[in-house]
Amino acid sequence: MSAAPSHDNNHGDEHEANHEGPIRTPKQLIVAVTFAFVVPIVIIVLLAGYVSSEQKPGAGSDGLKAEATAERIAPVGKVEVKDASDVSALKSGEDVFKAQCSACHAAGVAGSPKFGDAAAWGPRITAGYEALLNSALKGKGAMGAQGGGDFSDVEVGRAVVYMANAGGAKFEAPKLPAAAASAAP
Repeated sequence: MSAAPSHDNNHGDEHEANHEGPIRTPKQLIVAVTFAFVVPIVIIVLLAGYVSSEQKPGAGSDGLKAEATAERIAPVGKVEVKDASDVSALKSGEDVFKAQCSACHAAGVAGSPKFGDAAAWGPRITAGYEALLNSALKGKGAMGAQGGGDFSDVEVGRAVVYMANAGGAKFEAPKLPAAAASAAP
């Protein structure tokens, strides 16, 4: 009987060399298994800490804070009710002129009659107070309507009288309507 060729030994060495991995000793195996459990646990603990923390770095904006939310849902406008019978609260013609009319009438902008210019106010004064008041309340040409704005119709009338009288008119300052005047103390 002849002996079988011994090429199995060579094949076994090659087979073992092909299946070797990075873990070659039991100590390396213990370290790898430990890291396989410890690293995911550490990552989970860190993520849980991030999610439950009050401040999130890099969140992007303050859009969800209470102040920002209150600002977004605040009313767009508000209603203020003025007591028309309160004579002491009415603005004078000069005050209304300075606050609203002087932007155009102080310099004569856009064809408006310049304050105190008798030649420019003359034809308008001859039309009368009611025509001037109507133009002021409803608007005329480039001038927008003033009635219903920040000032009452009586206050706008006072401003019209103030400007017209500075241009040579002799208009009397408007009085409160009879119903409002009787309600005043």
